[in-house]
Amino acid sequence: MRIVRSVTAASLLLAALAACGPADDGGADAKPTVSPVESATDAAPETSTSAAPVKAELPDMVGKGLQSAQDEAQALGFYFLTSHDSLGRGRMQTLDRNWKVCSQTPKPGTHMTDVEVDFGTVKLEEQCPEGGDQAEPEKADGTMPNFVGKSVKVARDALDSSTSITVEDASGQGRMVFLESNWEVCSTDPAAGAKLDGQPVTIEAVKFGESC
Repeated sequence: MRIVRSVTAASLLLAALAACGPADDGGADAKPTVSPVESATDAAPETSTSAAPVKAELPDMVGKGLQSAQDEAQALGFYFLTSHDSLGRGRMQTLDRNWKVCSQTPKPGTHMTDVEVDFGTVKLEEQCPEGGDQAEPEKADGTMPNFVGKSVKVARDALDSSTSITVEDASGQGRMVFLESNWEVCSTDPAAGAKLDGQPVTIEAVKFGESC
């Protein structure tokens, strides 16, 4: 009786394995199952969400707060916006609501909406420079530029990045110069016009609003 039962059990096991069929072994004949949702998603064409540039009227933004000017320009379709420090001190407009517009490029008028709109700005408590934006100094090219009256930040940026620079408080108070865009150059060593050949540079400066 034990032999008969073992043979019967083995027969049942073989029958169960045969019922599974070769399609479950992951072989070459097996076909992956793809749901209708997945198939429709894969076949969907890609669409572009960017609108083609068109012509639009760019208003005069001078005198407005920087944030308000940017919001208005974007509402009209101008999205390529930038800004800079009209006083030439190289400051970043981190909080747009703290700055106002002194100039804009391009001028008011009809322009393509993909044009870059650049706002020249000063802080709310400052006056816009007379005669237009103050330019930052050009890059030093073998000769020491005249940095007097400029910010320490733009002076540093104009010098070669390999230049050894020491900044000192010209007031004699021994203060540390942390935010260089808030400090005004009083003098430099070597002086303006001197040949630059890798020598260290010393800058004497005070805070803007102070006398050298």
